[in-house]
Amino acid sequence: MAYFERMRDVVSETYTPELIQQRRAAGWQIVSIEWRRELPDTEAPQEGCFAEEIPFGLRVSEDCRRLEVEPREHQALMLMMELLVQDFSYSSIVSDLNEKGFRQRDGRPWSRVAVFNMMPRLIEVGPRMFSSEEWEKRRLRLIQTRSPD
Repeated sequence: MAYFERMRDVVSETYTPELIQQRRAAGWQIVSIEWRRELPDTEAPQEGCFAEEIPFGLRVSEDCRRLEVEPREHQALMLMMELLVQDFSYSSIVSDLNEKGFRQRDGRPWSRVAVFNMMPRLIEVGPRMFSSEEWEKRRLRLIQTRSPD
């Protein structure tokens, strides 16, 4: 099985043909190029240009420069993950989320399909979640409730 290393160059000046040749000589291949330009005041953004959805559990920061944790959505993700780790059914997870007042981003109550559709997001955030201090507290609390004294 082939393994690949990825690198991202943040371009702050003109990307020269020499730099491309250096990368190629080192074995790198171009896999993506992203272009941007400042729109003149007379030109409106094309429809759908900024339609990319912000991942559940995140929001745009007040300075509009980065994404940051959206606390309530993050708590919903943590609860979903905790219940999945404990092998709860989707129906049980949905009941727990709704009983605790968590809602989907559009304000609707959670459903089994909606929780199932969160699986890719949970897989994405799992490594960060499992290494967090909050997860460690939840894990210890779970161990304490399971262990007979």
